[in-house]
Parts: sequence; structure tokens; C-alpha cells
Amino acid sequence: MSAKLRVAAIISFLLVLGGMILLVAQPGLDPARLQPLAPVGGAWIAFGCAAWLLRKVTLKLAVGLILVGGIALQVVAMTGPPRNSSDSYRYIWDGRVQAAGIDPYLYAPADEGVARLRNDFLWSGTGPGHYGVCLQVNHVSTIDPADSLVAGCSKLNRIKVPTVYPPVAEAYFLAVQLAAPADDSAIPVQAAAAAFAMLVTVILLLGLRRLGKDPRLAALWAWCPTVILECGQNAHVDVVAVALTLVALLLLARAKTEGRTVLGGVLLGLAIATKVTPVLVAPAVLRRGWWLISASVAAAISLVYTPHVLAVGRKIIGFFPGYLHQEGYSTGKGFSVIGLFVHGKTATVVAVVILAAIAVAIYRFCDPDQPWRGGVLMTSAALAVCTPDFQWYAILLVMLVALDGRPEWLAIAAGGYLANNANLHLAGIVITHTRLWGYGGGAAVACACALARYVLERRAAGRVPAVLAGAPPLPEAARAEMADGETTSVRAAADRVIEPTAVYVKPAVSVSIGAGGLPAFAGEDAGAAEPAADLAGS
Repeated sequence: MSAKLRVAAIISFLLVLGGMILLVAQPGLDPARLQPLAPVGGAWIAFGCAAWLLRKVTLKLAVGLILVGGIALQVVAMTGPPRNSSDSYRYIWDGRVQAAGIDPYLYAPADEGVARLRNDFLWSGTGPGHYGVCLQVNHVSTIDPADSLVAGCSKLNRIKVPTVYPPVAEAYFLAVQLAAPADDSAIPVQAAAAAFAMLVTVILLLGLRRLGKDPRLAALWAWCPTVILECGQNAHVDVVAVALTLVALLLLARAKTEGRTVLGGVLLGLAIATKVTPVLVAPAVLRRGWWLISASVAAAISLVYTPHVLAVGRKIIGFFPGYLHQEGYSTGKGFSVIGLFVHGKTATVVAVVILAAIAVAIYRFCDPDQPWRGGVLMTSAALAVCTPDFQWYAILLVMLVALDGRPEWLAIAAGGYLANNANLHLAGIVITHTRLWGYGGGAAVACACALARYVLERRAAGRVPAVLAGAPPLPEAARAEMADGETTSVRAAADRVIEPTAVYVKPAVSVSIGAGGLPAFAGEDAGAAEPAADLAGS
């Protein structure tokens, strides 16, 4: 395929991807009234084709396509309100509460203590918004009148319980509220999440180059439907945790000093204090210095929690225990794959044992210079074992895949959209257990592709001539340079690798290749190696 045709094909697939995202953001534009899963599936196909074609585009042009395409797709996603989640409305509410000088862990949204902060956008007064709820009657608290529940309808979810989000996430909500108050629209929180998604793209482009890896891998993040829909469309705070985790991994992968290790640990702690999921990369980085990193992570988390603990005491726990129960993790009902074999609290124990065993294996055998590889395995295992309802939990996996360069693991992220559709109707057939099919099927596809990759790489290694087997491989940056057509310096560098090619024992003769390409012989009786005569006629 010619370069122009390849670029035209990439742009075409990106336009298709944007069209599918637009149908999700604004379903009223769909004349066929398709189920949301249909355009999401089309978006994944278009994304895969575009990313595949990008591999052989020149690096400068590829970077431009990644950045422009990523920004355009995020803007398209922002054209409609959040569709698959009401979390962004809770972000707005928590920001309003903090801007009023009230600790976000002190009251539930329906409490009398914050009733004066209600507005028409979040509290319509006539009925719930999309994914919203209504409290029909007041409930008076005999302990503290401020904890009494006030009737009303809201776009928020779980209005009768305190927030579940950690302190760094709450600080982010406050910052967005102060920068652009979302009094009548979710656009400010959507724009903030989209901006963080593009920040991650830029960090990936720079970080991959610095690591000697192909910067084109950043497209696996920038164009991924999970990133587009769950950042620009649904505005999930997970993207902030991903940005902090990415910087932490880049620091820890090349940490040569204690200061750099501590900084990486602090950033990882802040990521965990944004959304708990980044704890999944911890086993892959602890070999860099488990005590120093653990202490840094603990110190960062303690620092951001302390002001809230002093303000609200035990209320800092928020809705977290209730969330675990609601999602079935404390009762064992939430583990769809494990539920095929065991049930109840036994399933919870089995899940903990499986994840602990994988974490120990990653800690012992993962290369600390490539922590993203262990992170991909740990995060994939957690998604396959826990089978969450929420597809945005896979955002962390997408970033790790972009760093690692093995796109087959994105099948698990794609499966999250099937898991989010309970009792799915396809061609008149009702599909139940979608969490099982989504994450279990995605994990099966990812593992099969990973096995095929391993077999093919082993076969390719077996076909390497013995004379070249000992030569050091070219770094990924050099291979990327060759893909750009800049092959002269790389080939010259490869030609300078001169190794002895054979030794004859009787009599002992060593043969080596000189810089000019001619063989030189050295034996026991020879004083020095002499180049061979012209062999052109041989």
C-alpha cells in the first residue's frame, strides 16, 4: 500500500470511528435506532483497523494523526451528555459541596445539611434525569437533624449515602468546580476529563520515545473507544488516576536514585488516592525497592486523607463498604467467572487467593525495567476475576497496553461494554450473564492471541542463523527509525557488529569478518590475523 493510500485509509477509519462515537453521544441522530452496543462495536472495529495501518506511517506524520485524531474524537464525544453513567453528576455535586466549605464526606446528597446547595440542573424537582433517582418522602434523623433526608429528585446516583471517591479525586472535583462551575451542564467535567486524556497521550508519546519504544503505540490509547467514551463522554475520574500512574511508572522503570524512587512511589500513592485501581500495578514496581516504594505510597495516601479524617472522623470511609456489598464482592455474587465453579463467600476467598498468587508471581518474576508488562497481567487478571459492571474500570489497562505494545489485551476492555448490558437482546435472543461473556470471552481472546504471539516469536527466533544469534538486537527506537525509511545509520551500526564466526580445532584456526567484509584467519602458528585475498573468483 502506498503511503498516501495508507494515510487516506487511516483518516477514513477515524471518520467512521468518530461517526460511531457521535451515534453513542447523540442517539437521536441514528435513523435505525440501533442498540448502543452496535455503534460501540463498530467503533472498536474502526479503531483496530486505523491502529493497524498506522504501524508503517512515518513517525512525524503518525504523531500528528494521533494528536489531531485524539482531540477530534474527544470533542465528538463531548457533543452529548453522559449516557452510560451518572458519575459525572456526583463529581459536580461534590465540587459544589466543597466550594461551599463543607467536607465531601460529611453528608449524603439528600441530607438536610446540604439541601441549600441544590440547583435545578442536578435537582430537577419534577423527576429523575437519566440514571437519576427520587426520594419520595422526608426521613428525620433523631441523632443529628443535619443528617435528615430531604425528599427530591436528582440526576445523582446513591443520594442517600456519602461519597465513595478518595481525597485526590475530591480535590480534582473542587478544582473543576472553581475553574468552571457546572451549574447547567456537564461540559466542564467532560472537558476536564478529555484534557487529561490528551495529556496522557502526550506523556505516552514522549515516554515511549524515551524508553526506546515505538511512539505510534500511543494510538492504542488516544483512539481507543474506551478512552473516548469514558473520558470525553462520561468524564470518569479514572483518567486522572491513569495520568498519575503513567508518570509513576515512567519514573520507577528508570529509577537509579532513591529520590527518583520516592517520587515515583508518591505519585503512585496519589493515583491510588484518586481511584483504588492503580494499586494493581504495585506488584510490578516493588522489586525496584519494596520498602522505599511502600513507605512513599503510604505516606502520600496518609497525607491526603489526614485533613478529612480530622474533619469527619469515621465518616471518611464513606460508601466504600456499601459499594463492595452492592457489587456482590463481599457476598461472592460479583465474580461471574469464578461463580461457574464456587458460590457465596467461598467465591470471594477463591478470588482473593487467585489475585494474591498472581501478584506474588509478578513481584518475583516481573522485570522492574518493564513494570507495565506485569501491570497488564495484573489488571487483566483483576478484570477477569472481578468482572465489574463498569467498562471504565479498564481505562488503566488501555494505558498499560499502550506502554507494553501488546494490543491483544484490549479485548478485555472491549468485553467491558458487553458486560455493561444486562439481559442483552440480539436478533431476538436474550443473552444473560453478560459479565461472564464480556470479561471471560475477552480474557479468552487475549490469552489465545498472546499464546499465538509467543509461538510465532519462538519460531521466528529459531529461524535466525546461528552466526547472528549472538549479535545484540536492535533497540525498538532503531527499528522504528528503519520503519520511517531512515535506514542508513541503523544498518551501518548493525554492520559494525563484528563477532568471531567459527573456530577450527585441528589445527586451531579462528575466522573473523573484518570491517571491509573480508574474512581474516588466525591460527596457533600465525603471529597475526591476515585478511584473505580477493575471493571474487572463488
